Amino acid sequence: MPAKKTKKTAVAKATTTATKKETKPKGEAYVAIGRRKSAAARIKMEMGDGKISVNGRDPKQYFNSPAQRRTLLMPLESAGLVDRVDLAIKAKGGGLQAQAEAARLGIARAILLLNKEHRPALKAAGFLRRDPREKERKKYGLKRARRAPQFSKR
Repeated sequence: MPAKKTKKTAVAKATTTATKKETKPKGEAYVAIGRRKSAAARIKMEMGDGKISVNGRDPKQYFNSPAQRRTLLMPLESAGLVDRVDLAIKAKGGGLQAQAEAARLGIARAILLLNKEHRPALKAAGFLRRDPREKERKKYGLKRARRAPQFSKR
């Protein structure tokens, strides 16, 4: 009989924790990591007025292309948090495009830590999926991963 009582209390505890409000209080920082190819980006997100820094610099200075800057803001736009959170991004490895896409994944993950209700919108847009494509290794006897030397008949 005591085992049944513990099961009921465990179920009751699980339902009470699931129904709590998911939004965290202001002043708390949410840290998430995103990766793409050989690039990694660590995102620190806090409630604020929309300031963004990438490796201590403004995104307009760090990312040359407007497309790369738009990539950063995509998850914030889909969640409606563009001017409501501050982001501090530390990106390393890879190229600028891979760093921007790694930051996009990290921002989406940080938004989930802030509020789980944004998950359907972020998932539908494809921001929660890590792009698994990596550079293929070079094989011996070839010039690159698959490029063979030019064939000579004689």
